[in-house]
Amino acid sequence: MQNLLKANAALLFAGVASFILMGAGQSLYGPALPAFSRSFDISVATAGFLVSAHWIGCALGVAVMYIYTQRVTPRYVLAFMAAGAVLMALGPSFAVTLLGGVLFGAGYGAATVVFNPRVLAAFGPRGPAMLSLLNASFAIGAIAAPLVFVALSGQTRATLLLLAALVVGVWLFARNSSAAPAPHGAPDAGPNTAAHTAPLASAPFAPHWPILIFHACAIGIEASLIGLGPTALIRAGETEVRAAELLSMFFIGFLLARLSLIGIAHRFSAMTLATLAVAGAGVSALFGAMAAPALGFIAMGFFAAMFFPCLYVAASATMRGHPRTAVAIIAAGMVGGILAPVILSPVLPMLGERGFFWLVAGFCAVMVAAAIAQRARLMGLAPPAPAA
Repeated sequence: MQNLLKANAALLFAGVASFILMGAGQSLYGPALPAFSRSFDISVATAGFLVSAHWIGCALGVAVMYIYTQRVTPRYVLAFMAAGAVLMALGPSFAVTLLGGVLFGAGYGAATVVFNPRVLAAFGPRGPAMLSLLNASFAIGAIAAPLVFVALSGQTRATLLLLAALVVGVWLFARNSSAAPAPHGAPDAGPNTAAHTAPLASAPFAPHWPILIFHACAIGIEASLIGLGPTALIRAGETEVRAAELLSMFFIGFLLARLSLIGIAHRFSAMTLATLAVAGAGVSALFGAMAAPALGFIAMGFFAAMFFPCLYVAASATMRGHPRTAVAIIAAGMVGGILAPVILSPVLPMLGERGFFWLVAGFCAVMVAAAIAQRARLMGLAPPAPAA
């Protein structure tokens, strides 16, 4: 393991630094929405489209990576993130702010394709654990950004300019090396089955739709919690400052969960962990709806953190070997991240004080039931669905 760390230290450093800044940027959307609403004299529902703009940019970044995988480098993705943060900070209109969200999201989306498959492949049997470490670093920025926002008296523009400056600082030290994925397949998702296979570039691409749809729904929940959760907490009676602080605590749970995956991700089935995580998020949402929204929201952060790493490993194992696998998995998540806030932003004002928590709880229950049914069908415990 020490030899692998030495050989891939530059890759890991660049990935961790980028993911910290990605977490900082994404976590700022929630606290910033009420501020943008006041600044541009628009409704909070309209301001919520900034979250969708971010995910649209992510989808564009993933599409660019599909075409130009060999050419896109860490410096390119950092440049897009910096430009996006500056536009969001200084944009004279909400349209320009939305464009900034798209640009930041494009860098964000491209970075996920640059780093996730390379780290997963580079560290062999420990790939799932190191992937969890990489994604855990996302939470460091996500924890810090809302606290910085509060320390700057809720000054959205100042916080975003600080973010842009930090991105530029990392850009100065990032290597402008090729971002092409390492020539290895993905490890299997189950315990003790981390064998690697060579890419099957000549094999036809066969996406596994059940797991991709499940992944899209899970990331949709995660995006809604991060982007709309603070607004839901304010509707439940919290102040804007308190909602920002709770978002930081949400990401503390997020970080703890991803750190815990480092020790267990290679020991258990990734799909089982993902299903348990969705169930945990649903129970936490139910607790938030019935008892304490603040505590429920923090607990949801712990479980939501497991969605992406576990489902990325599970889907990689299911569709391993084809060069398009990483793009397909991340693109599915982008679809969920784009659609969920678009659907929920206009609905949120109509859900009542705690309706957001009830909605998340119900949707998680449906997802868990679907996962169990799919697993039972594959194990032969339930008959396959009849052909349409």
